[in-house]
Amino acid sequence: MKELGAGAASADAKILIAEMAKALEAGDVAKVAKLAGKESLDPQTLSRLKELTSSALKFRPDGIREMGELELNKRSRWVLELEEKEPGRDRIFLDLRQENKKWMIDKISLPPAAGEALAQSNSPDSLDVADTFLQALMKQNFEFARTLVDPSSISDAKIAGLCILFEEGEYQLRKTKPLRFMFERKNTINYLANLETRDSKQNAQFAINLKKPEGASKWIVSEINLDQLLADYARRIAGGDIYYAPLVKNPAGGDTIALYFEFDEDEINPRTQRQLEIVTKILRSDPGKKITLSGHADAMGTDEYNNSLSSRRADVIRDHLAKAGVSSAQIITIAKGASQPRRPNATETGADNPEGRRANRRTEIYLDF
Repeated sequence: MKELGAGAASADAKILIAEMAKALEAGDVAKVAKLAGKESLDPQTLSRLKELTSSALKFRPDGIREMGELELNKRSRWVLELEEKEPGRDRIFLDLRQENKKWMIDKISLPPAAGEALAQSNSPDSLDVADTFLQALMKQNFEFARTLVDPSSISDAKIAGLCILFEEGEYQLRKTKPLRFMFERKNTINYLANLETRDSKQNAQFAINLKKPEGASKWIVSEINLDQLLADYARRIAGGDIYYAPLVKNPAGGDTIALYFEFDEDEINPRTQRQLEIVTKILRSDPGKKITLSGHADAMGTDEYNNSLSSRRADVIRDHLAKAGVSSAQIITIAKGASQPRRPNATETGADNPEGRRANRRTEIYLDF
């Protein structure tokens, strides 16, 4: 690491961040100032820094992480998460800029003081909102995640489906460049969310758009493109079948959660049980929320038999939710038989299509919120 007049610089941003975190925990304001430089430490920030470090600081395990890019390959943000601090006062942001292949601290954003209202602190920018949304999904916090989106373009089913995808796919944010800045247009910013499995052996990604509506002060998540994430999920979890995904398009519009069954069965498998745990949490959090369960079957068998089988498939999901504490008043069941296939039950030549029928043996959950 080379010392510059404007602060410290390093070819490896992680080294610079580690030194800053060490100095903050040690309460070494002089070292912090030396690392940061004059440009990022104005008198007000320096005063708040002295106040913050007057008592011992300790960062959470794995609480020092890269948040993402503010500008492609030029500016990035890191977050240092403090232990034993109330939400909203538990994070320090370090914005870095790259010059001549060296990273330097461009800005330090400190949490508001105890006597300062959270609303007085800087409003979250698009990167902060995108990161907060993804963190909520990782923690299966459906209710908080839905407060960060535009409900006219992102359905509750898509948010719940993302929770299921993240949990079942065992995804976490990638440690390097988890959110990559792609482009900015009028009141719209696009990021590429980079994910990895918990064993760090597999990578996946999806695109996320945020917008700031005319006259609004806050950024919101306005669009999510899950094509690449669903493809990775299908490859690793669903045997390569992209149609065998927990999030499907509803014929009436919007998104629906899909739970699948084996041939001629109406029993819940372990995979479905895990998915229903997330749905259960959502419904138990608000007894006013209602869902519609529609049972479906493939085309094997008579209409009468398939109607009965699809009814049992909807009923078994209802009964499972009821046993988990969901009120029966929150659940409506419908039997569709084989009338609404997601994929053809037969090929163009009339031959049986087992892969297509596999996607048709299901119960769909419509979140009627």
